[in-house]
Amino acid sequence: MQITDIKVRKLFSDGPMKAIVSVTFDSQLAVHDIKVIHARDKYFIVMPSRKNPDDTYRDIVHPINSQFRSVLESAVIEAYQAELKNAEAKAEATADTADAVPNTPSVV
Repeated sequence: MQITDIKVRKLFSDGPMKAIVSVTFDSQLAVHDIKVIHARDKYFIVMPSRKNPDDTYRDIVHPINSQFRSVLESAVIEAYQAELKNAEAKAEATADTADAVPNTPSVV
């Protein structure tokens, strides 16, 4: 099974959750709502889950073995870091553009 696409759907700056990601496998199956978490000085992923009546959570989908989990986690974190760099570059470009526009006097 090959990872054919990773979309970082939302970035967060506050708190331990840093992103929500969708991953497509073999261009045929999409898994949504994979979370990128930063805690204890490392990044890891949390698979989509649902809350049970007894207030515990159960994964809806998850890797069966540690090797595939490692491959998936590395790919998702790499995509998150690339998207974060892109977002930071866009923010800098926007700030530079705003600084380049001369101030015009306001009409009173």
